[in-house]
Amino acid sequence: MAYSASFLEPQVLAGINGLVLRARGIVEGNVTGLHRSPFHGFSVEFAEHREYSPGDDLRYVDWKVYARTDKFYIKQFEQETNLSCHLVVDSSESMKFRSALSPLSKWEYAQCAAAALAYILLNQQDRVGLTVFAEKVRTHIRPEAGMPHWSNIVSVLEGFEPEGKTALGRILDETAERAKQRGMVVVFSDFFTDLSAVELGMKHLRYQRHDIIVFQIVDRQEVTFDIGRPVVLRGLEGGATLAVDPAWLRRAYQEKFRQFCHQLRQICHDSAVDYVFVETIHRFDKVLREFLSFRARYGHR
Repeated sequence: MAYSASFLEPQVLAGINGLVLRARGIVEGNVTGLHRSPFHGFSVEFAEHREYSPGDDLRYVDWKVYARTDKFYIKQFEQETNLSCHLVVDSSESMKFRSALSPLSKWEYAQCAAAALAYILLNQQDRVGLTVFAEKVRTHIRPEAGMPHWSNIVSVLEGFEPEGKTALGRILDETAERAKQRGMVVVFSDFFTDLSAVELGMKHLRYQRHDIIVFQIVDRQEVTFDIGRPVVLRGLEGGATLAVDPAWLRRAYQEKFRQFCHQLRQICHDSAVDYVFVETIHRFDKVLREFLSFRARYGHR
């Protein structure tokens, strides 16, 4: 597969077109679709029993239960509804990084992965919104349904270049305030930011019972620190420069990076958030396909 930052290759779309991404929890809505709704009606899919109350429609009395218990119970059902998904994509300056090991920068990878996921969701009649952020929200598109909306999402993603610092915790809080209807929030970021603020933002979203998926996108060199000669390192988000000999720092750096990723993974676990660690050397269509197939079989990761 040829990588492209500006559009998705047809081979990629052919590989992910048949996947169905189901929300793990119950989402709100009132349009028949692919996801369970908390709005109970007498249609579609059986959910549970409740005791009969005067005025209930006798057509929905479960007579088999009555025969066993000598009590009247009403069948309740769940409608299937469309999902509302919010894609939250980090465009801060650290996402610009690309080592010689990767065909894509972290930003280009996030662009492709977000566009691929949007295609899947829109193709199954779900609504998709987009937030591109750095220190502040750079743009926001309200969730809409229909494949024509995919072109809007791709166009917006192509319209930005990474710049500025990251304030993901605040962005998650703003997303929670904006997304009043329960749905799904998918975050694409390297998460090089204050993780305590990220944790609070996740808890805010989970309090509203959003289903959250986190893709931590990193370059292979950020994992290994495999640099063969002394270099001058420059902070990607306004930091100072520092001359270093990687051989002296590699082991300590790898341990710090491992601890950082472990902390993020633990935050996600404690908040019931799906966490996916992705290196930019991996094909994004393969990562999405494997992850979505896993969720289809087993639900929450």
